[in-house]
Amino acid sequence: MSNQIDAFFQVLVSEGGSDLHLSEGQPPKIRKHGEIRPIREEVLTHEEMSFLLQQICRPKAWEKFVESGDLDFAYEMDEESRFRCNYHKHLNGYGAIFRLIPNRIKTIDELGVPKILESFGDIRSGLVLVTGPTGSGKSTTLAAIIDYINSTYSKHIITIEEPIEFVHNNKLSVVTQREVPNETPSFSTGLKAALREDSDVVLVGEMRDLETISLALTAAETGLLVFGTLHTNNARKTIDRIIDAFPSDQQELVRTMLSTSLRGVIAQLLLKRSDNNGRLAVNEILIANSAVASIIREGATFKLSDVLKSGRADGMQLMDDAIENFLKQGMVSAQEAYMKSIDKARFLPYVEAERGKRR
Repeated sequence: MSNQIDAFFQVLVSEGGSDLHLSEGQPPKIRKHGEIRPIREEVLTHEEMSFLLQQICRPKAWEKFVESGDLDFAYEMDEESRFRCNYHKHLNGYGAIFRLIPNRIKTIDELGVPKILESFGDIRSGLVLVTGPTGSGKSTTLAAIIDYINSTYSKHIITIEEPIEFVHNNKLSVVTQREVPNETPSFSTGLKAALREDSDVVLVGEMRDLETISLALTAAETGLLVFGTLHTNNARKTIDRIIDAFPSDQQELVRTMLSTSLRGVIAQLLLKRSDNNGRLAVNEILIANSAVASIIREGATFKLSDVLKSGRADGMQLMDDAIENFLKQGMVSAQEAYMKSIDKARFLPYVEAERGKRR
């Protein structure tokens, strides 16, 4: 028997949207190609929100939400449709955001991201960081890399996620997926356990605290290939964030550890296409080498842009270079490029030229 909330999910799927927004006192809305619009005029009442949200939530989880005001989990409507769910409380009552998770994991080629990302799955050990703001497609790109490993190598892959988004079936590898807090209490607890579970590859859904970051570095140093995510938008900020997570008296040691264990940083943003036909991923790619290791040890991350420029032949690229490339191909507008760029001054002439054409 289907749940009444499924009617909203079916609209999201049929419309080709990415997210469903339910908020008490507001009409239900969906996000499509980056734009949010209502799907009915009638607002959601407290009674309707309570009824809809409880339908797809375990009783104990609902109790936790009512008490704490936050809850994350996954819901599968049918074989074709799975959703990442976030429940929260706000000024006017209950709210919920549902992200549609594709039922099939796309390959690196299908995602249209640089082919070099596949090579991170060929690494035997070390730390690979996949970064970007919420909703930038980090999970989708990581799923493609994990699927590449699963399809190419015989390894034990452990994922620790909150919630589990993409479900990986065993191919050549054995994939163990653990959800926080249902199968393991926290990311750090799950990562600590992974060190004792004959793992080769570990995906840490979010490196949000000092203990998790410290354990990830240790795991990478001891021979595991560790993939982790952070909410940063370029390689320099990512490395600074890792180091700054530690007390000042430990940072020199951390820089040394990171210089030897880091294998690469993949920063990702989503750009709205100029033809309004969806969004496309844009990446900054840092591949660790001796120059990168030296810069990390020195604490001179401002020099990383030079390494990214000089390493183009090896597959490295700066975020702004990648954005400018899409702009020159006419795939994104100057305004979109300007808004998502790091060096705004670089894109200002494009914006002014675009405005001039409209006059």
